[in-house]
Amino acid sequence: PRVELAWAMKAHQHAQVYFNLISSVDPKFLNLTKVDDQIYSEFRRTFRDLKVDVLDPEELKSEPAKEKWRPFCLRFEGVVEDFNYGTLLRLDSRKDYTEENTIFGE
Repeated sequence: PRVELAWAMKAHQHAQVYFNLISSVDPKFLNLTKVDDQIYSEFRRTFRDLKVDVLDPEELKSEPAKEKWRPFCLRFEGVVEDFNYGTLLRLDSRKDYTEENTIFGE
């Protein structure tokens, strides 16, 4: 439980920094890693039909979803620092990070 709380707090800090970045810079000019294009290509190849503007928690947390997410994340082991950290996701990208609009993705 303490480890999960620490991860959640770190994820919240990352979310705040990320939100400040995407709010102040046009995202098409923003690169968070050196391999952003590779990550996005792999993401779209793996999750072709996943809607990212409004997320369905079931598409992230169900067992079939986890079977796809784990191998996807593992592709970036040794490539992206903290590749396996959880992250806070906004369910509706048009809204802010709030308790109702946020899910913790592991």
